[in-house]
Amino acid sequence: MRSIKISTMKQPEVGELIRSLRHELELTQQQLSVELGTVTSTVNRWEMGHSQPSPMALKLIEAKLTELGERGAKLRSRFGEAHSRSR
Repeated sequence: MRSIKISTMKQPEVGELIRSLRHELELTQQQLSVELGTVTSTVNRWEMGHSQPSPMALKLIEAKLTELGERGAKLRSRFGEAHSRSR
């Protein structure tokens, strides 16, 4: 299983990863935005591929992936493979 840091990923992969993470955590965009210290519209822009998360937000998202344990590792791997193919 190949894992990649999401800080090296670009859109649309990072947006898809955030959406998948949010679904895995069973959170709404609003709930995730509160946990990440941002607003709902920002999470929506990330997921839609219209903007890239800030370095601080990326660290918090990485922490959420780590908290998920194996499920988070699988998400990283899945999107890491997509990232590698798009390079």
